[in-house]
Amino acid sequence: MKKIIFTAITVIFVSLASAQQDSFDLVHFTPLKGWKKETFKDVVALSITDNNKNTWCKIGLYKSIPSKGSIEKDFESEWQQLVVKTYKVTEAPQVTELPETDGWKIKGAGAAFTSNNATNLAMLTTFSGHGKALSVLVLSNSKDYLPAIQQMMDSIVLDTTGTNSVANDTNISSPVTQTKQKTNFGFTRTNFDDGWVGECKEDWAEVSLKDIKVLVHYPNQKADAYNSVLKEEDYAAWNILVAPRYSNMKNFEWKSIQSWESISFMQADATENESGKTVHIVLFKKHYSKGNGRYLEFVTNNKAAYENEFGPYHNTQFDWDKVANMQWRNKFAVAANDLIGTWSANDYASLTYYYVSTGNSAGTTATATADEFTFLAGNNYKSQHSGASGMVGSMKFSSQDYRGKSAVTDWTITLDNRFHGATEKYNCYFEAIIGGRILLMTDRLGTTYSLAKK
Repeated sequence: MKKIIFTAITVIFVSLASAQQDSFDLVHFTPLKGWKKETFKDVVALSITDNNKNTWCKIGLYKSIPSKGSIEKDFESEWQQLVVKTYKVTEAPQVTELPETDGWKIKGAGAAFTSNNATNLAMLTTFSGHGKALSVLVLSNSKDYLPAIQQMMDSIVLDTTGTNSVANDTNISSPVTQTKQKTNFGFTRTNFDDGWVGECKEDWAEVSLKDIKVLVHYPNQKADAYNSVLKEEDYAAWNILVAPRYSNMKNFEWKSIQSWESISFMQADATENESGKTVHIVLFKKHYSKGNGRYLEFVTNNKAAYENEFGPYHNTQFDWDKVANMQWRNKFAVAANDLIGTWSANDYASLTYYYVSTGNSAGTTATATADEFTFLAGNNYKSQHSGASGMVGSMKFSSQDYRGKSAVTDWTITLDNRFHGATEKYNCYFEAIIGGRILLMTDRLGTTYSLAKK
């Protein structure tokens, strides 16, 4: 994506593919730390004041309106309404027209105005495209705030798919919306608080930090096929997931550990076909007892770079958490429009008993559950939860149905009218898979629903 630079007067940067933690209408942005944020019907306002220096700055993110048909008409209208009429600006604006990006034409301008016998600066950015127009207005009496303005503007992401409500901040990670994606989900990038950046790719979720890449491979029927001989299973995965994308392979080592939750570990040096670079590769998987382990491909400049970040190899099944936990960075925020439709999950477990004296069967107990959430237009939802448990042949059945309203932010789903009419808030995120997503919802008791869309 392109970084957009205004004139030296405005000194504003806008990136249409950067980090964000909040949303308002079509704008996704990262709020500034220490700044006051107020949300109104038509604008989100960010402001800060330094009483010691007698300086201040205000940033307004305005709700989109129907376009007047061109960037020239939209900019002129916004300039007159938001700047001239409100702040009595008489100075002619210094206008800069920027290259079209993702269907958005952009104009920016700055002009001085007087208020309370002091000279201030008004800076307006107008975006026009997709039948919409929207603006960001910056007001300040000091250039001291230009770095902060740059930081916030650099985080702006524009959504072409529709209108999103304001989302709560999260200290888990910050999602990024992209307007071009094959699966049409609202969020395809995530900025984690510790500097790692995740991106949804066709065959894996790619997480990167500086010169380190980690490919969280999506479930693959052939690569994940069980083999009682761990070495054979690992070699098959390497040949399917890794080998086709590299050449000049050397220094290959298979160092997996057979245990209750086995550790797959293979490494080699090779030439990356796409870039032509010589890299060090580690293919890792922790075989969780629940069967939800994923192959992780670590790509670094050399072996030392891998070990500096994740530690050296050790021949034990324990203390692999930093490596294994990279799996959970296949994690993307949820937009309300992504949820429309029915999501369901089923679970089953059974236990068969035998008489010690005869070896004959003493019966089987089983538990089965089915959960289904349907999200409808207008923020409505309905859900059905069914279960059966007990001795096979005399099982007891249960069923619960709920209907009500839903409220969705990037990382939470709140449903009203749940058990006894109470409101339930779920932590949520998407795990990317080939061609779609898995929705994970965790309630206040720690129960997690892993839901696939019908």
